[in-house]
Amino acid sequence: MGLTRRKLLQAALSTGAIATVGGVQTALAGPAAAAGSPPGDVVGKVTVGYQGWFACGGDGAPINGWWHWTQDWSRSPSPSNTGIKCWPDMREYTHDYRTAYDNLGNGQPATLFSSYDQQTVDTHFRWMRQYGIDTAALQRFNPTGGEGPTRDAMAAKVRSAAESQGVKFYVMYDVTGWTGMRSEIKADWTDKMKAHTSSPQYATQNGRPVVCVWGFGFNDANHPFSPEACLDVINWFTEQGCYVIGGVPREWRTGGAGSRAGYADVYHAFDMISPWMIGAIGNSADADNAYTTYTVGDQADCAAHGIDYQPCVLPGDVSARQRAHGDFMWRQFYNMCRAGVQGIYISMFDEYNEGNQIAKTAESQAWTPTGSGFLALDEDGTACSSDYYLRLTGDGGRMLKGLIALTPVRPTPPTTTGSGGDTDLALRRPTAESSHTQVYGSSNAVDGNADSYWESANNAFPQWIQVDLGAATAVRRIVLTLPPSSAWSARTQTVSVQGSADGGGFAQLLAAADRRFDPATGNSVTLTLPATATPRFVRLTFTANSGWPAAQLSGFAVHAG
Repeated sequence: MGLTRRKLLQAALSTGAIATVGGVQTALAGPAAAAGSPPGDVVGKVTVGYQGWFACGGDGAPINGWWHWTQDWSRSPSPSNTGIKCWPDMREYTHDYRTAYDNLGNGQPATLFSSYDQQTVDTHFRWMRQYGIDTAALQRFNPTGGEGPTRDAMAAKVRSAAESQGVKFYVMYDVTGWTGMRSEIKADWTDKMKAHTSSPQYATQNGRPVVCVWGFGFNDANHPFSPEACLDVINWFTEQGCYVIGGVPREWRTGGAGSRAGYADVYHAFDMISPWMIGAIGNSADADNAYTTYTVGDQADCAAHGIDYQPCVLPGDVSARQRAHGDFMWRQFYNMCRAGVQGIYISMFDEYNEGNQIAKTAESQAWTPTGSGFLALDEDGTACSSDYYLRLTGDGGRMLKGLIALTPVRPTPPTTTGSGGDTDLALRRPTAESSHTQVYGSSNAVDGNADSYWESANNAFPQWIQVDLGAATAVRRIVLTLPPSSAWSARTQTVSVQGSADGGGFAQLLAAADRRFDPATGNSVTLTLPATATPRFVRLTFTANSGWPAAQLSGFAVHAG
């Protein structure tokens, strides 16, 4: 198993050494993009790092072992053979693999997922789409060794999931420990990875396919590349027509023990710079210090050189109790957005090894193996639903895009769901619509934000909005809301409810009737079905609105009881 980024950076920092390398000619650097590039698939967007590097015994992967789940991949995961810091929430995976851990606290078997299963990757990308994550950066380490065939397969699985779920993706090369990188990275792009740019979901920026190279300028033995070699690789990708992102040390501009000297021209050859922060900050005070020490100056330097800036936001290591039920992550989002950055990179989506994942995670000891020592998301005494950091990431993306106001206070509480009939089955689920006007799309009705809303095209009734619950689900009650502000006068909308098993034919569940929305009573209407139905898709059809010539809805909650 190779070193994780956390381990290699801590090793580098512990030496306190700074290597000095001679300067290089600036003529080697390619032309830079204009500062503040227009919105694309990375500028103005939230990107998550996606490892996709977990395998299990018996899953059919060429790696043939418990890849990254354990220290010894040949043996099943157990308390004495583990490579992770916290436990995933396994409730949405159809394929799972029994481990040697004791049962979960709730008595269920302790199982794990395999990234080699297409359903796993589809689930992860469905979460990305559901929670408003724009783009995934597939981590690609040295593919020339024994891991190569599995990594090649994972690239194809990520492409398939991105296409089926409507999420953008790009290749992010991590050159850690890659001795033959200078020539082999070019061959790998030409022979294998470039083919994926034909996908309609492959990320582009400024009209060019995106590629990232992570690891130039780090001062440790696993990144010994000279400035000349680094510039050669960057310029080669630029000549291939790529938009090139650099994953660089946090001290790329200021200098420091984690970075090599003499790499300024390397950094300024990139189209976008993305400094690494894991291992550098662990609480909100650290985040504020990083904002002052790095972010503000980095943003100014990038702007002066015509480079886009994509700093790193991390949720915090669960095992180190860094998360503070979302306050740590939100402080970083706030700092990045007030600095006016061009994009945000989340480290990472599925990094259970370092405890910095945003993917669904055990929310309490009931969902971790008994006696494992793993902490859950409620480790500080505050209950957090397993999807909380996905929800926070979606909120951060909306703040980056100006869809919600800049705020130092996280807008979403750690739990939004209850038990039984109180659970909102539609929260952040995929939606569809007959139409919308301006930025008022249908996803606003299920985002948990009372002030955002869906509005259809004007003067064009009937209009409809629907939510995909993911599977046939018992439904009895639907709660509809408009924004609570007094600026929304009372109005009556005529609404009916339909259901479908496949999104095709819809059957009537509740006949059309006038529904009165009044700010004096919370601008809320509850629809109760005459009997419990089990649709996967729930659709509302609007045929009139006394307050505006369009259908309007800020909340579309679906309940079992």
